[in-house]
Amino acid sequence: MFVPDQYREPVSGWMVDLMRKNPLAVLVSNGGPEGGPFATHLPVIKDPGMTEEWTADLSGASLLGHMNRENPHWAALEPGQVVLLTFTGPHAYVSPTVYEKSPAAPTWNFTSVHVRGVIEKIESPEETLAVVQSTVRSFEGEMGTGWDMTGSVDYFRSIAPGVGAFRVAVTGAEGMFKLSQEQEPHIRERVRDSFAQRQCSRHIETAKLMSDLP
Repeated sequence: MFVPDQYREPVSGWMVDLMRKNPLAVLVSNGGPEGGPFATHLPVIKDPGMTEEWTADLSGASLLGHMNRENPHWAALEPGQVVLLTFTGPHAYVSPTVYEKSPAAPTWNFTSVHVRGVIEKIESPEETLAVVQSTVRSFEGEMGTGWDMTGSVDYFRSIAPGVGAFRVAVTGAEGMFKLSQEQEPHIRERVRDSFAQRQCSRHIETAKLMSDLP
C-alpha cells in the first residue's frame, strides 16, 4: 500500500485500535494463473496467547481467523505462505463545497491497515474449537451483549470439522489515515465539522478521528 508520509499513523496505537474496532478483514493470497488471487472476508482477532507488546509495525504479533473449509481459498492456502490482511476503518467522501474555495477537487478521506504475515493452518479439532471460542469471547466482550456460550460448546464442537482456523505470524504492517492532513487547518476543521453534522455513522466516526489528529 502506498502511504504518503503525511498520512502515516499519526499516533502510536492507531493501527491496533482500527483493527480492534473493525475486525472484519479481507484475507488475500496468491492463486494460480487461471483462478488468480483469492480474497475472503472474515473476522480476525489478536491471538490470546500473544504475550508480546505490539511493535510499531506490528511485526511479531499473532492473529487468529477462520473460514469455511468448503471455501476454495482454504484448499489453496499453503503452510508458510505469505498473506495479506486488510482492515478498513471509517471513511467518507469530501465534497469541494466544504472547502469554500475554487478551484478545488473532491476526494475521499479513509483509514485502512494492511497486515502482512505468514499463515499457519490449524488442523487440530480442539485448537480449531479454541479459535472459535476465542473469537466469540473477543467479540461478545467488545461488541456483544455478554452472551454465555457455555450451552453451545457442544454445538460448536459438532461444526468444528467444517471450520478452517488459521494463525498469521505478522511480519509487518502499514496504516493509511488520510484525514485531510494536506489541507490548511481551517479547511480541515470545515471538513471535520461537515462530517460531524451528518447522520451517517461513517462520517461521524471519521470526524472523531480527525478531532484526534495531533
